Amino acid sequence: MTRRIRFDLWTFVLIGAWAVLLILLVWPLSSILRASLLDNDTGAVSLIHYIEIFTTKVYQRAIGNTFIAGFGGMTGALILGVTLAFVTTRFHIYGRALIQTLAVIALVAPPFIGAYAWIVLFGASGVVRKGLASIGVSIPPLYGVAGVILVFSFKFFPHVFLITSGALGAINRSVEEAAESLGVSPMKRLFTVTLPLILPAIAASALLTFVLSIADFGTPRIIGRDFNVLATEAFNLFGGEVGGNPGMASALSIVLIILSMIIVFGQRWVLRKNVYYSNLMKKPERKHASGLKAVGLHALAYTIVLIGALPAIIVVMFSFRRTSGPVFQPGLSLQSYEKVIATVSAPIWNTLIFSSVAVVAIVISGTLIGYLISRRPNIATGALDALLMVPYIVPGIVMGIAFITRFNDPPIALTGTGLIIILAIYVRRLPYSARSVAAALKQVGPSLEDAAVSLGYSPGKAFMKVTVPLIVPGIMAGALMSFVTAMNELSSSLVLYVGSTITMPVRIYLSVMDGEYGTASALSTILLSMTAIAVYAAFHLSGRKESALL
Repeated sequence: MTRRIRFDLWTFVLIGAWAVLLILLVWPLSSILRASLLDNDTGAVSLIHYIEIFTTKVYQRAIGNTFIAGFGGMTGALILGVTLAFVTTRFHIYGRALIQTLAVIALVAPPFIGAYAWIVLFGASGVVRKGLASIGVSIPPLYGVAGVILVFSFKFFPHVFLITSGALGAINRSVEEAAESLGVSPMKRLFTVTLPLILPAIAASALLTFVLSIADFGTPRIIGRDFNVLATEAFNLFGGEVGGNPGMASALSIVLIILSMIIVFGQRWVLRKNVYYSNLMKKPERKHASGLKAVGLHALAYTIVLIGALPAIIVVMFSFRRTSGPVFQPGLSLQSYEKVIATVSAPIWNTLIFSSVAVVAIVISGTLIGYLISRRPNIATGALDALLMVPYIVPGIVMGIAFITRFNDPPIALTGTGLIIILAIYVRRLPYSARSVAAALKQVGPSLEDAAVSLGYSPGKAFMKVTVPLIVPGIMAGALMSFVTAMNELSSSLVLYVGSTITMPVRIYLSVMDGEYGTASALSTILLSMTAIAVYAAFHLSGRKESALL
């Protein structure tokens, strides 16, 4: 017996969702793949670009540097994140909520702002370097691979901290007590019992930080100097080939996508290998340390989070300093804010408008798609859910190149408009809303909605009148996190903007590159303030679950 396809509201929503993702995600990315397979001279299908990538020293070095940055940032983030998670979950640390807040500040602050703050401190004219030089101590400027890895470590360690904290809190205390009763020393117990139990969480957070590190464009671009990675090489090649065929840029982008896909699917595999389940009959308890041990633990925890939040703190402080060109002068002043208001206020309005419009579209479509994924499981919605992984995988610089390559000519010529930035933000941040709504729906049974339908409501009306009011916190949390990440979007916007559509992250980036550190500080402080307000609202609506950020 053949099963007839039932057309209702959700069938049309499913068709619309597929159409949106095919047009705004698959189609642009296909242009990248196509351009990477075309010979610049003959236009014939060829693997010449890929051959050149793997046989030319410049690109070989970029691939090697990408792995160095990825593994370096991952290693540093693991050391910091696991250490902080263990200290705060196994010992009583005063101000634990403050530690979590500072960690989240480090998490949501744009990475290029972190790079800029480290330049202010340890760059060629950094205040710390100048201060040390005044007492006869000379240190080299923080540029190159060391600077990139340092920034990545302190930028991404909160991911490790939040994930492993949850895993440490789920360990049955009796397992560790059994090892203790057998005479196992605390250090040996840590490495033979505790860490193996949370290894899946550690591995998952490690892979996540690796992907974030190799996809980051702003940090290597600002402080890497000659340390070029795949993302910066793709941007350089694209910028030099705007008038021609950006074949090499596209080929590098494909290599970066493939590398990211391998790591992300590796993460999913590791998560599936997590076979440890705890009944939590004996939850872990935090011990009260005393004496020098307590001082040392507190100092360790606060040192990690304060250094992580240092970029945000430095940016705010230096936004009120007097400046003379790229040099900060003694004394306080509002001149940087006066300059922002007088000459560079357009990026603020562009950022707010573009982000707001994108988020409205994200909330509407993300809510509908989240419902499909959660309530209408089938092959089509399962494939749609898998396709929503792609925006996580594709670095922003690649998405920007894909958009400008695909939407540069008729029939859809959007280059130079604000709409192309809005659409890029929309497709990159849509998964935040869809997955937030899907998670919220898991907490709400379908019985109430079914009852409304049985009483004569249409499926659409039952959804709007019954289901939506129950999942408003999840909808709003996803919307606010989409808004936060949209405001901080640099990579794709840097490729897509023109003078009239410049955004705050792009303006900050350009100000740093031009040595306008006062303007960059003021704009960064405004951006951080808007981000902090949105994050606080997201925490409030999601029950202050910091893990909702991940």
